[in-house]
Amino acid sequence: MPAKKPLVIVTRKLPAPIEIRMRELFDARFNDDDRPMTQGELVEAMQTADVLVPTVTDRIDSKVLVRAGERLKLIANFGNGVDNIDVKTALSRGITVTNTPGVLTEDTADMTMALILAVLRRVVEGAETLEHDGFKGWSPGWMLGHRLWGKRLGIVGMGRIGQALARRAKAFGLQIHYHNRKPVHHRIEQELEATYWDSLDQMLARMDIVSVNCPHTPATFHLLSARRLKMMKPQAYIVNTARGEIIDENALARMLEAGELAGAGLDVFENEPDINPKLKKLPNVVLLPHMASATLEGRIDMGEKVIVNIKTFADGHKPPDRVIPAML
Repeated sequence: MPAKKPLVIVTRKLPAPIEIRMRELFDARFNDDDRPMTQGELVEAMQTADVLVPTVTDRIDSKVLVRAGERLKLIANFGNGVDNIDVKTALSRGITVTNTPGVLTEDTADMTMALILAVLRRVVEGAETLEHDGFKGWSPGWMLGHRLWGKRLGIVGMGRIGQALARRAKAFGLQIHYHNRKPVHHRIEQELEATYWDSLDQMLARMDIVSVNCPHTPATFHLLSARRLKMMKPQAYIVNTARGEIIDENALARMLEAGELAGAGLDVFENEPDINPKLKKLPNVVLLPHMASATLEGRIDMGEKVIVNIKTFADGHKPPDRVIPAML
């Protein structure tokens, strides 16, 4: 007699190939209208499911977790970051948490590099000028941006994505600098010709471009505070494809508006989906709707990792992508 399939509840709509495979392997229930679940709906799902598959839009905090049913033993997050989940509370209640590391590295690094290019070379401004019939012909002083070659790029967080960005940036002739909890392996430093800064403050003061690529944790909330942002040169640019909470967004908007920073490229925001209205009005800011990892290939890879984690767990083994507090 075949073993009973685990009841898996997925909170958002996933790529069709992933949902088809999940239906084959599990007793899977999906959110066909792709509307973010309310807290009440999350609680209801967690009271009936064996496995919950949430995304970044689901806040799985201690208030929700204490109401989870006894059946819930696995939260298989559809995403790399787990700042939306109270992992410690989950583990204390005997609930394993997994994520999908590694699969979004190249996609996110691509978009980070695209934002650097877009901001320094005024790509969006140029496109909007054509859209509004503002182009009256070439002239030597028209739409002048800044050269990337030779500029100093400071990467905040030199994990997989930070290193992938560094490889791209090096090809564009940028000088690579980085701040991390500890230096990367010397062979990686040599490959990237990267300079490690133990002091984030000192690095920020000397960079032409700063890219935020670290995870959001309690320790990195407003890591780029108003005080630290003021250390940056007025000619410097900032790019963020990590999490909005890492930057003090109000302080950033004020400085950009006052000309105390040259520009910004932002894919994430502190209070998503709400965006500071000041940022929307500034011509030197490129805003994207949290799409740095948005490729079909990446989403399918994420889904396949979720399936492997669930299947491994259901078979009585430790899933390969377990999240433990020491990792956070």
